[in-house]
Amino acid sequence: MKKNVQKGFEYAKDVYAQAGVDVEKAVAQADSIPVSMHCWQGDDVTGFDGADSLTGGIAVTGNYPGKARNFEELKADIKKALSLIPGQTKLNLHASYAIKDGRKLDRDQYTIREFQPWVDFVKDLGMGMDFNPTYFSHPMMDGNLSLSSPDEGKRRFWVEHGKRCREIGAEFAKQLNKPSVINFWMPDGTKDTCVNTVAFRERMTRSLDEIFADRTHMDIAPCAVESKLFGVGVESFTVVSHEYALGYAIKNNLTACLDTGHFHPTEMVSAKVTAVLNFVNSMLLHISRPVRWDSDHVVALDDELQRIMDEIVWNQLEKRVFIGLDFFDASINRIACWTIGMRNARKALLSACLAPSNDIRMAEAEGDDTTRLALLEERKTLPLGAVWDYYCETKGIPADGEWLPLIKQYEKDELSKRN
Repeated sequence: MKKNVQKGFEYAKDVYAQAGVDVEKAVAQADSIPVSMHCWQGDDVTGFDGADSLTGGIAVTGNYPGKARNFEELKADIKKALSLIPGQTKLNLHASYAIKDGRKLDRDQYTIREFQPWVDFVKDLGMGMDFNPTYFSHPMMDGNLSLSSPDEGKRRFWVEHGKRCREIGAEFAKQLNKPSVINFWMPDGTKDTCVNTVAFRERMTRSLDEIFADRTHMDIAPCAVESKLFGVGVESFTVVSHEYALGYAIKNNLTACLDTGHFHPTEMVSAKVTAVLNFVNSMLLHISRPVRWDSDHVVALDDELQRIMDEIVWNQLEKRVFIGLDFFDASINRIACWTIGMRNARKALLSACLAPSNDIRMAEAEGDDTTRLALLEERKTLPLGAVWDYYCETKGIPADGEWLPLIKQYEKDELSKRN
C-alpha cells in the first residue's frame, strides 16, 4: 500500500474513533450495499433491437465520439468502467438491448434466449442484473402512449411485453442467484391539456393488472412502478404520475420506484424515502441529477445525494431499498460518466456509514437539538477522502486522480477507432 495512503488512513481512523466510529466496519458496510449501473449510458439509450431514434419523452444531447455501436463494444466499455468502480455492483439492463442475432421477433416475443449473452457476461463478472421493459422508441407506440393506448392491438402488444419481461427478469434471478428488480416506467401522456384523464388511467390500470396478475417469482424478481412529472412531448399530462404510481404500488404490494429527476425541481426525494416506506415493503431509487428539468445529468456528490444515502443507512433500510443509477450524457466521455456517477454514489454511501449517526440520533432522542446540529455540521469535515483512498486501494481500484488517465488512454486506444 502507498505510504501516503496508509498514513492518511491511520490519521482518519484516529479522527473517526474520537467521533465513535469504527472505520473498518463502516468501510465493509459501504462496500456491501449493491448499486446497479445502467447499461444505457454507454450507447445513448439506442439499444440493439432496431430503434433508429428515441421517442417517449427521452432525449440524449451531445455527440462525443466513441459511443458503443454493438454488444461487444458495450461489454468492453462496461468492463472498463467496472475496473474503476469499487463496491458490490449490479448491471441494469433495458429490454431494448436484446441480442437477436438476425432473428425476426418483436418485444412481445422476447424470451431469456435474447438475453442469455448478457447473463453469461454478468455471471463471469460475479454480478447480479436488474431489468426494465422498454416502453419507448418503437413503432407500436401510439404516439406517446403504450399501456394506456385506446388502440387495443397496441395496448395488448405492450401488455405482452411486460409479461415477457417479468419472465426474463425471473430467469436472471435464478441463473445469477441474486434478486433482479424489474422496473416499469411508461412515458404515456399528452403534450397539451387532457380532458378525459380517467380513461387513460383506467386503461393503464387494466394493463398493469394483467401484467401483475400472476405473482409468481415476485420474491426473487420484485416489480417496481416508476412515476414521472413530465417528459418532452408529454408536458401537460402524465398518466403514471407520482400519486398514481405510489397508489398502485401500495394497493398491489409492489415496489415503489422514485427517480430523483422525476419530480418538481424544488422537491427532494430524500424527504420521501421513509414516508413512502411506511406503506410499501420495498423501494427502488433511480439516482440521477436534474438540471432545471429531468435532464438526467451525471450523478454529482451533492447534498441531495448525501441526504438520500444518509436516510437509507442511518435508518437501516439497506435491505428494503434498491439503488440504481439513471443518467445519459453524450456530451462527454461516456465511460467517465459511469465512473464519476458510480464512484460518487459509493462515496455517499461510505460517508453515510462513516458518520457518527448513533450519537446524532441519540442527541435527537434526548431533545438536545444543539448537539444534533453541531454533530451534523462537524460530520461534513471528517476525513472521508483519506478513507476513500484506502478503500479503493484495498479493492485494487484507482484512487481519485488516477482513474481519469486510464480512461483517456482507453479513449485513445479503443474509442477513437469508432466512427
